[in-house]
Amino acid sequence: MAKNNKFIISGGGTGGHIYPAISIAKEIGKNFIDCELKFIGAKGRMEMNIVPKHGYEIQGLLISGLHRSFTLKNIFLPIKLFISFIQSFLIIITFKPNFVIGTGGFASFPIVFISSILRIPTLIQEQNSIPGISNRLLSRFANYICVAYDKMEKFFPAKNIYKTGNPIMESIKNINNTNDIKQKLNFEDNKTVILILGGSLGSEKINRTVEKNIDYIISKDVNVIWQCGKKYFNDFKHFKSNSIYVTEYIEDINSTYNSSDIIIARSGALTLSELAIVSKPSILIPSPNVAENHQLENAKKIEEINACICVEEKDLDIIFKNKLDLLLKDEKLRNELSKNISQIAMPNASSDIVQLIKKHLSND
Repeated sequence: MAKNNKFIISGGGTGGHIYPAISIAKEIGKNFIDCELKFIGAKGRMEMNIVPKHGYEIQGLLISGLHRSFTLKNIFLPIKLFISFIQSFLIIITFKPNFVIGTGGFASFPIVFISSILRIPTLIQEQNSIPGISNRLLSRFANYICVAYDKMEKFFPAKNIYKTGNPIMESIKNINNTNDIKQKLNFEDNKTVILILGGSLGSEKINRTVEKNIDYIISKDVNVIWQCGKKYFNDFKHFKSNSIYVTEYIEDINSTYNSSDIIIARSGALTLSELAIVSKPSILIPSPNVAENHQLENAKKIEEINACICVEEKDLDIIFKNKLDLLLKDEKLRNELSKNISQIAMPNASSDIVQLIKKHLSND
């Protein structure tokens, strides 16, 4: 294998696009000696801060996403897209990559599209059961389309689809080697730990549901780790006690997963891939504020194999307490959900994706 391979990885907008990109980058570093790697993101988006923290150079395009509701910002989208195409062209002819990878989000569209036009081999990775707009458009040009779900041929050309699963950070796969944070939080060791995740920004509906049922939760003599998001922290920090830990954001998610017995979370693709690896019983509450309601589709596919409990936001006030009560009381159900979700885990996604890349480059 040549020692001077150059790679571009592009994706962003959400952690669900950014962390798979970083995971793939780390795997590329293990497999290609002295390779050069450049990240491409969108100016002003979260990838511009997250990627450098993992040791990678990133360059931002002017591109921004299409707002689904009417807004004057959409008027400038064609101009930004045109400028981003020019930026992408200049990046490619200057950097001269051997391979380009897109992990979704609008930042990936210009760079992968221009790469394909210039006959540079490309790969896109789609995390969800319903693809985003960028990957749907790019699938017509990409050499490889790596997915996490079956029956994706209704969205993508079947001949280019490879089911690899979603790349996750290496540390998630090693949670048994992480710390148990119950001692750090002064939790009693023998109590069930419920982890509540509303995403980095938090979820008002999940937070209000927990608030509404807090007396019930306390009555169950459990420990709670409640990640409510920065926006909502001041509203809920007064619930902090010996058995309830309230926080804006969880830095050490690996140890937190390791210490938890039941997880209440959204059903973004990356979260589901992590839950499959850590194999914990969960109540999934899909966000209704996503394109084509794909989180509900994600959760339903998991629920169909009896690997989670799915509760839609519109039903939370009616059945949340009953579902949590069921999970707390029924150890057999908890074990069954854990076992079933572990069977869909695909821990080698990053490696499988990089093997496709290696094979392609070795045949050039």
